[in-house]
Amino acid sequence: MSQAKVIIHGGAGPSLQDKGGLIPVRESLHRVVVQVTQALEQGAAAMEAVVLGCRLLEDDPRFNAGTGSVLQSDGQIRMSASVMDGSQQRLSGVINVSRVKNPIDLAQWLQNSGDRLLSDIGAAELARELQIPVYQPLTDQRLHEWLEERKGNFQTAMAGVVAEDAGRGTIGVVVRDQFGQLAVGTSTGGKGFERIGRVSDSATPAGNYANSLAAVSCTGIGEDILDEALASRIVVRVTDGFSLEAAFAKSFQEAATRQRDFGAIGLDHQGTLAWGKTCDVLLAAYWDGQHIGDTLELPPGLQVGCRA
Repeated sequence: MSQAKVIIHGGAGPSLQDKGGLIPVRESLHRVVVQVTQALEQGAAAMEAVVLGCRLLEDDPRFNAGTGSVLQSDGQIRMSASVMDGSQQRLSGVINVSRVKNPIDLAQWLQNSGDRLLSDIGAAELARELQIPVYQPLTDQRLHEWLEERKGNFQTAMAGVVAEDAGRGTIGVVVRDQFGQLAVGTSTGGKGFERIGRVSDSATPAGNYANSLAAVSCTGIGEDILDEALASRIVVRVTDGFSLEAAFAKSFQEAATRQRDFGAIGLDHQGTLAWGKTCDVLLAAYWDGQHIGDTLELPPGLQVGCRA
């Protein structure tokens, strides 16, 4: 039997203030880590634990996924999510789905489907077929942000601030279960005020990737993550013989030279946890087998770390 390990994130950005500050964010993240760890220690499989963690984060309005997702330029919420089973190296997900509580549930269901990545209309039809109740993920705070932006035709100073913070909003969960299996899930409400039809990285191998050796979830500016093919790049480097820490270090050093703005978390089959960021703050927390820790107070800028 292997030691269960968990690492999660609730986004990345310039500060913690828009999410209530250090202590509330820490409490929210640690609470999810505890629940996912307990599920794993009670025998949950990797994919089951990943979906549980993603649901908990999607249900917390503090984070930009599920309830509390940001609005796009037309005032609608469109969410994306994906999961990947490392043992089968199988990705599934939904892109720009609306009116569901937990997009991660649709992503999980598609693991066993012949069509594993559905866009807005297809995802909505799947939700109807599964009889998933219609749900409104809008919160008063997100509506207020959008209404304020509309007054200035989305050109005011506030637009830069809100879109900057929300634009890095993603949640992610990576686990190794007691059988040594890896799985990863990532979910987002988008970057806020974006052009209709914009596709984030969260339901692509750039933002969410796993095989039997490593699993990675990304957060930050989605276009930067796509340009770097970040999650798959790190996993491929581990597959080619890099340690997880070395794969993170090389990938983030390269990204920093191109002024990318993002973060990532990962786990390998040996149970090593890793994280990296080029942004100021990475909202990540983990269980290393003995202690709960987090990355909330790392110095701004490029940072890479790991726990064995």
